[in-house]
Amino acid sequence: MREVSIANDPIDGTPTSGPLSGVIVADFSRILAGPYATMLLADLGATVIKVEGPGSGDDTRTWVPPTSEDGTATYYLSINRNKRSIVLDLADPADLDVAQRLAGRADVLIENFKPGGLVRFGLDHETVAAANPQVVYCSISGFGTAAGAALPGYDLLVQATSGLMSLTGDADGPPFRAGVAVFDVITGLHAAVAIIAALHHRERTGEGQKVETNLLSAALSGLVNQTSAVLAGGVVPGRLGNAHLSLFPYEPLPTGDGELIVIAANDHQFRRLATAIGAPELLEDPRFGSMPDRNAHRDELRPLLLARLATKSAQEWFDILAPAGVPCGPINTIDEGLALAERLGLEPVVEPDGVPSVRNPVTYSATPPSYRRRPPGLGEDGAAIRNWLLSN
Repeated sequence: MREVSIANDPIDGTPTSGPLSGVIVADFSRILAGPYATMLLADLGATVIKVEGPGSGDDTRTWVPPTSEDGTATYYLSINRNKRSIVLDLADPADLDVAQRLAGRADVLIENFKPGGLVRFGLDHETVAAANPQVVYCSISGFGTAAGAALPGYDLLVQATSGLMSLTGDADGPPFRAGVAVFDVITGLHAAVAIIAALHHRERTGEGQKVETNLLSAALSGLVNQTSAVLAGGVVPGRLGNAHLSLFPYEPLPTGDGELIVIAANDHQFRRLATAIGAPELLEDPRFGSMPDRNAHRDELRPLLLARLATKSAQEWFDILAPAGVPCGPINTIDEGLALAERLGLEPVVEPDGVPSVRNPVTYSATPPSYRRRPPGLGEDGAAIRNWLLSN
């Protein structure tokens, strides 16, 4: 059996484990996409050094409410565990020297400045790679490095410009944004995958490289079937409320007391649904014989389903439909969602140094994520990081 990778943390010498143990990440990113990516890398054992500007540091430190009991922004806490923080003013020659030393020692450098924004500091890819040719340099932007280079990158802008908001909301109502910065998260995931792939390439070849992603490209990829509808089908989707363009039922349906998500994504599930609600006659109706048939006749099928569902509460139907193999569930609040994950044995919460956060969503049989450090206070590791960089 191969041994789990273990290396000493370069800052304090403590042993670290995980598939990315020994990897040093210089994190010049802020807000969400970059910090989410680097937290995932840190969970897997990487040493992540978060570089923050003077004053208030990462913008999310000031994004309140809500706050934790000690007054820290919960937004910041959600994406910065397992990291170290140093405050560097890149306009100050001494601090810039520290930043450049860090870039020269790093296995990975990640940044989300506007394209070209780090050139004047000598922290652009070309300059960093000249001194550190094995570096994996990851750049995240809002709209790429061509005609969109000057555009600011915020998730809400991309939800609007990508087309997502045109899909979100009631058919006859205004467009809505998603309840979370979904494209920042998707972009962070793509960045993490790209970095790990580039590290694997470096392991095989010794070559570093630059990887780039942007919010709009990640959004268009993340819109999956909706962009495919345009490209391959010539159909421009619109808002359907909670309905699904290609599936019915696949939405919340009213019951005798409350709404219940009910899904019949294939013919087998529809047979289970019709049987469980006591409407076997639906299975003999040619209008509902296949998914295309049910989509074409959803206006006729809907009232027949609702008439049966009105006879019991959402909880009663859940207790009937779930054991029958029909995908269904309540519309929870976030605290109820966490409680459900706990009841299902997913152990969703970890508490490094007593600060609760959501567990890394991937399990590994040999190299599990670790939760070593709470999100750092602004600049709390500055002295130790400077000492490491200046003494080696």
